[in-house]
Formats: sequence, C-alpha cells, structure tokens
Amino acid sequence: MLDRTDPEGAIAEAAARCSNWGRWGDGDVLGTVNFIDGAKRREAAALVRHGVPFSLSQRFDTDGPQKGWRRRTNPVHTMTDTGLDAVHGGQGFPHGFGGADDVIAMPLQCSTQWDGLGHIFDHGRAWNGRPADKVVTSAGDLVTGIEHLAAPVAGRGVLLDAGRVLGEDGELPDGFAITEEHLAATAEAHGVAVGRGDIVLVRTGQLTRARRDGWGDYAGGPAPGLSFTTAGWLHRTEIAAVATDTWGFEVRPNEFDHAFQPLHQVVIPHIGLLVGEMWDLDAFAAHCAGDGVYEFFLTAAPLPVTGAVGSPVNPVAIK
Repeated sequence: MLDRTDPEGAIAEAAARCSNWGRWGDGDVLGTVNFIDGAKRREAAALVRHGVPFSLSQRFDTDGPQKGWRRRTNPVHTMTDTGLDAVHGGQGFPHGFGGADDVIAMPLQCSTQWDGLGHIFDHGRAWNGRPADKVVTSAGDLVTGIEHLAAPVAGRGVLLDAGRVLGEDGELPDGFAITEEHLAATAEAHGVAVGRGDIVLVRTGQLTRARRDGWGDYAGGPAPGLSFTTAGWLHRTEIAAVATDTWGFEVRPNEFDHAFQPLHQVVIPHIGLLVGEMWDLDAFAAHCAGDGVYEFFLTAAPLPVTGAVGSPVNPVAIK
C-alpha cells in the first residue's frame, strides 16, 4: 500500500530494492539493453512468419501533441529547395537537373521517442550511480549518450494491450494505474509470457482518445499509465525496455501528493531501463487482436545524436 504523503521514502525504498548499479560493470552505458543478447535476437528473428511490417511511430509534424511545456514544441519542417525553385528559380544545375531539400527543427522528445539513460536523475545521481554533473553538461551526455543505443535495440517485442483487456471500448480512463496484477492479467489474456530481454509495449488507448477528441492535455496532463508499484515487476522480469502510447509512461496524476514522475526516478537512474513514450500502437494492436499473436520482432533504433539524452524513433514491428 502506497503512502501518498511520502514519495521520498517510497522512491528511496524502491531504488534500493531494484538497483542494477554495477551489474554490468562501472563503465556500463546500455543498462537493461544488455539483456538483449545474440540468442535473444535470433529467437526474435524466428518470430517473423509473414514479413508484415508495422510502423509504431506517430507522424512528426506540426499537428502534434506538444504545447510548449519546458520548451517542447512540435516539429517545424521547412523546405530549402522545391519544385518551384527547379522550374522557376534556376537552381544552377546542368542538363535540366533539379531537386528538393528540407530541414526540420524539433525537440528530440516531441513525439514517438526513447528516454535515454541520461534523461532522469535521482538526488543528483545518474545511471550506475554516476554524479549527474559529470555525465550531462552543456556539451551533452558525455557518458551515456543515446548514440550508444543506435544498434542494440532490436529483439523480441511483446504487446500488452491493457486498454483492450481492462478498459471499455479499448481504452483506459485517465488516472488509471496499471499494476503488476493488471500486466499479468493482460499477458494471460493474450497467451504470452514476458521475460528477460523483451521490449514490452503497453497500449492504454489514450492515443486513440486523443485522435478522436483532440490533443487536449495529452502532453503532460492526466493519463492512464504504469503504477509506481510496478517498479519491482519492471526490475524482476529483466525486460530490456518498456514503451507506452502515453506522454509520460506512468500514471498521471502520480500516485503521491506533491510528486512528479516518481517511477521515472527509479527505473531510469537505478534500474537503467530504456523507456519509450508516445508510441502509436493502435493499428498494430488491432492486427494482434485479429491473429491472436502478441509477440514479434521489433527494431527500434534511436537516431545516434551524439550526447543526446533522448531521441525520436520509428519503431518497426514485423510479424
């Protein structure tokens, strides 16, 4: 039972109980992604039966969820060369050659993305117990930059469609705290097991609702999500990563008074868990419901932006 008045105590207890500090050595930069080894990837590759791919990313455009909180904005896409320039402007190329170019400006965590290991600290400590001011400076994440994850995030994906199993019309209401028991019940309903090295995707249905009713407070407001009490499950199952269709992965409002993202404060700096947010799981979830198969090959490489603490991602599930 959580004591709503004591987030500090609950965070400290969960951090001590679930810590992976030193598990892969003092120099580790991958955290739980270490659980995805060659055997796990070969197992995942064998899950491909039909070669059907699904992108699990929202589109990156101005019609996105961001409202400016902490200077997070939606992407701004600008053309620097166009067909008009080619036809009317004279681009200076020989023999009729023409082309188009473009540029995009956006926060790295404005839409479908991974939280890197340098994204969240606990009392000034980053992943593996390092002092945060020695890890992330104005030059970026000098130790656990997202570039280290550019290759290894590929393996067995497992979808837990909690919205479909636990909710009405495939959606959980805002403020619904998904517990370990809920996750277990959803896995049982799907006939799938969760274990070491898996990349677990939890669909709540909130993105479905946002698409229907408008973005509203999707970015930072109330949401269904994982309960703080799932910290033990996230650690004990030895999963490599977890991602949801919500802005913040954990339930909002949070389960404590005067708290902000307490589960983040445990799972990223202490467990070393890779966390994904704002993934688009709707079309894929419908396909899984249709064929009854909730395990698949998943590749979800971040952009290797040197020193970044998060990155956009276009996850691709293949069945």
